Amino acid sequence: MSDEKQILVVEDEILIAEGLQRKLKAMGYAVPVIVSSGEEAIKKTKENNPDLVLMDINLYGKMDGIEAASKIHSFSDIPVIYLTAYADNKTLERAKITEPYAYLIKPFKDRELQINLEIAFYKNKMEKMLKESEKSLREKNQWLSSVIGGIGDAVIATDPEGMIRLMNPIAEALTGWNQKDAIGKPLAGVFNIIGEETGEQIVDLVTKAIEEDMFYGLSEHTVLITKEGLKIPVDIMGSSIKIDGDSIIGIVMVFSDIFERDP
Repeated sequence: MSDEKQILVVEDEILIAEGLQRKLKAMGYAVPVIVSSGEEAIKKTKENNPDLVLMDINLYGKMDGIEAASKIHSFSDIPVIYLTAYADNKTLERAKITEPYAYLIKPFKDRELQINLEIAFYKNKMEKMLKESEKSLREKNQWLSSVIGGIGDAVIATDPEGMIRLMNPIAEALTGWNQKDAIGKPLAGVFNIIGEETGEQIVDLVTKAIEEDMFYGLSEHTVLITKEGLKIPVDIMGSSIKIDGDSIIGIVMVFSDIFERDP
């Protein structure tokens, strides 16, 4: 294997442990240490930070493999594969709580071991990528909320389909809508814009922002109809929100009361 994965073997039968160590090394994995107790497993996991733990459930001493795995999961997301000669329902139910990546019943074939190891490594990699993706998205949303909240004009942000996701306090004041009530509604249902001369609703702002990337003003004077039915002349700027300059993740509308701008 090009990137040698490190595996911690936890097995209290020394002959079985050494046999596992030889098999794993032959498969291309690194097995720098084997331990025989749950306490040692926790200690070595903290010290060596292995890529995976092969954990025998039935260990000598006060702590069995399931309890050891539970304690490891309290400080690490390292995948654990259980090894056991017993598959009674009570043991299985206890093991499930610790969410193992696999459960191998002794004796097992080398190919069965290798397949389960590769699946565990792949699953763990995908879970880490998903967590990073979710963390990145949360950070971007928090950043966007902070930016929008601090802008001096009214701001409404939507998803690519035009469903409202964020409003700042000024947008709430001008439209008469609370963000809590507006989220999930179509932009046109909250940001109700009509042409001053025609009196007709302008409903294509999302499409316009996507097609033009950014626009400032419209061809006709625009009026915002508030939730209470008041008419407020407004200036409007629309823009798409992109990730890495490519994928559109939303639309932002920035608008202001013309009377406030030109007293």
